[in-house]
Amino acid sequence: MERESTDSLLVLSDALFNSARREIIALAAQHRLPAMFEAREFVEDGRLMAYGPNLAEMTRRSASLIAKIIKGANPGELPIEQPTTFELIINVQTGSALGITFPTTVPTRADKVIE
Repeated sequence: MERESTDSLLVLSDALFNSARREIIALAAQHRLPAMFEAREFVEDGRLMAYGPNLAEMTRRSASLIAKIIKGANPGELPIEQPTTFELIINVQTGSALGITFPTTVPTRADKVIE
């Protein structure tokens, strides 16, 4: 059976993937794969781009829910919340190393651009 080649990588947030972040980054770089992640830490560590919920904002929201529980709120009566703030982070330097040029609109829409 002939194996198909892979031309890109998409990694979703998961405890296993996050704990293996360095290995995933090294393998993507070794195979020159443009990679998109859900967690910004991957991009800050040198990969191409990330789009996902702002974890700092989610942590702040969690803290407010914990405060309500400590003050006596019934956890079962608190609403389930979905992320409302998402961020796009791109690494132009990694893109250049992979031969990728972002359209001019992408960096202007990004929440953070790593040069």
